[in-house]
Amino acid sequence: MSEQSRRPAPRPHRRPKKDPVRILAFEALRAVDERDAYANLVLPPLLRKAREKGDFDGRDAALATELVYGTLRRQGTYDAVIAACVDRPLREVDPPVLDVLSLGAHQLLGTRIPTHAAVSATVELARVVLGDGRAKFVNAVLRKIAQDDLDGWLERVAPPYDEDPEDHLAVVHSHPRWVVSALWDALGGPRAGIEDLLEADNERPEVTLVARPGRSTPEELLAAVGEDSAEPGRWSPYAVRMAEGGEPGALRPVQEGRAGVQDEGSQLVAAALANAPVEGRDERWLDGCAGPGGKAALLAALAAGRGAALLASEKQPHRARLVERALAGNPGPYQVITADGTRPPWGPGSFDRVLMDVPCSGLGALRRRPEARWRRRPEDLDSFGPLQRALLTEALKAVRVGGVVGYATCSPHLAETRVVVDDVLKKFPGAELIDARPLMPGVPALGEGPDVQLWPHLHGTDAMYLALLRRTA
Repeated sequence: MSEQSRRPAPRPHRRPKKDPVRILAFEALRAVDERDAYANLVLPPLLRKAREKGDFDGRDAALATELVYGTLRRQGTYDAVIAACVDRPLREVDPPVLDVLSLGAHQLLGTRIPTHAAVSATVELARVVLGDGRAKFVNAVLRKIAQDDLDGWLERVAPPYDEDPEDHLAVVHSHPRWVVSALWDALGGPRAGIEDLLEADNERPEVTLVARPGRSTPEELLAAVGEDSAEPGRWSPYAVRMAEGGEPGALRPVQEGRAGVQDEGSQLVAAALANAPVEGRDERWLDGCAGPGGKAALLAALAAGRGAALLASEKQPHRARLVERALAGNPGPYQVITADGTRPPWGPGSFDRVLMDVPCSGLGALRRRPEARWRRRPEDLDSFGPLQRALLTEALKAVRVGGVVGYATCSPHLAETRVVVDDVLKKFPGAELIDARPLMPGVPALGEGPDVQLWPHLHGTDAMYLALLRRTA
């Protein structure tokens, strides 16, 4: 027998198995990283396309969603674990490789997927999207990660709380250190409160619907969803909470624009402004930063019920189109315009009520946009601050004497909330704060007032802030 005949036959090349769920999750993470896209905008069209191709069923969509959002929420923690398992600085790992490793880490440390399945599925994904060579690297790293569970890894990679509380919380709860510090300053109190808040930021938010008054009712929404799959909101009289996995876009009231998807905190802010007492007439309302239109749609419905008219203004044309879509079909008088609230086309004292939900860091909506925590930088506040002050100042000019302005942000950061309001009041003596707390009846833990800060861990809402100011001169 010749030497050549004694050699084993070469193993046939095996094509990697394509897993549609994990490939879609990887594509979504790459879009978030490469294009600064938001997962909540990228993921739905990818899921819709997969369903149309017949690749996905409901369980597949749920798993893909969990992989994307879970990986983004826990990115900081997983980065620390991966860094302990590679032989180079994390910044030297190619971003696509890091995305695959993060997906694998989430399956190993953040889900109930069996270890062998998590490793093998992620290595197969690496073979498809990265190639055989880098798949071997992924395999080696994941096998190191699989040697311990999440609690064990946190003991190894998080600094002790007693030595560095903020860095400990940052690693354990997957928030940048500066965000931990800012949220703790805004919340105050001991360790337990900030840990509850950070944990709430990492939970999947429930879907909340709003029944727009005069056009729909919570009872109609409950019936449309099915009473076994929904329940009334906790605080807003217009809210209905859907069970996990529900599809609001399939509901007729939502399709017809008579209802919408809106966080309960956002509903409370709009309702509080609408119910604040004003002196004299109550005919003209303004939403000065109206995009994408959720609060404007609720305000327009409330205004219509009183015979008032709403002007919805938005600076960005594409967001103004979203406002038009949200308000379409409203029975009362309304108008949507594209305008800059810092250089408004309306005259002083034109309105009885003004809402100014200003652009901000978005630190109050980290449950819905988990990637925002990794994009924002402390210096971003330097650009938001002047804009927020200018918009609030113009809002106070736009409201008549005796009218009310609502200043709102989806951020609890003190530099975007109380500091802005205090600074503007110092330069605008013809206005005063009024107590917003009685305008959110039944809502607990609203603080010492007169402004209001909502919290995910206390109220189950985004961390919305509201200050109400009455024009006095």
